[in-house]
Amino acid sequence: MVGGSSPPPGAIILLVTLPKARTKGVMSLEEAIYVRRSRRSWKKDVKIPLRHVAQILWAAQGITNWEEGFRAAPSAGATYPIELYVVVKKGEVEGLDRGVYHYDPYKHCLVKTLDMDVTYELMEASLGQYWVGTAPVNLVIAAEYARTTRFYGDRGYRYVHMEVGHVGQNVYLQAEALGLGTVAIGAFYDNEVRKILGLSRNLAPLYIMPIGYPEKR
Repeated sequence: MVGGSSPPPGAIILLVTLPKARTKGVMSLEEAIYVRRSRRSWKKDVKIPLRHVAQILWAAQGITNWEEGFRAAPSAGATYPIELYVVVKKGEVEGLDRGVYHYDPYKHCLVKTLDMDVTYELMEASLGQYWVGTAPVNLVIAAEYARTTRFYGDRGYRYVHMEVGHVGQNVYLQAEALGLGTVAIGAFYDNEVRKILGLSRNLAPLYIMPIGYPEKR
């Protein structure tokens, strides 16, 4: 295994063990593809179960083969440049307080890196897109290009962008299968998002995916 998960910046405030991911669900893959849409409005006062957050994170970057370290999304040369951060509003996820969390796929847990709600700041950095500000949860997908480019040179940038697309589609389909919804956002100020989340300079934010129960399906 070449790639690995970087430790989150700053001191560890809290570690949250996540519920075990399921490998069988009630919605078929075909149905999830058929009903998938970009969702931008969310039901209010409906908490998201922690198990659903865990399932989406597993679908994005969870370990699917422990002997080889393979993950749920393909990666060029198994270099795994992707890092996941979760921005949570207070009282919106059962068993998870407000703050910013980093996903550790090897331990299938969340490490709290910021003990504050930065949803509004994230919305402002996303050109004021209100579906970011109103979502209970925002998944930020970042990448460390060097993990891939050190093996593939400049071609590695393309491979990383392909990979974030794979991850994004997994999140879309898993959200639909859980009755949730999301939308992939690429319009934001990179440096502002990096600053808000306290990301290291070697991490580039590539996607923001607000997640919630959609008002309409």
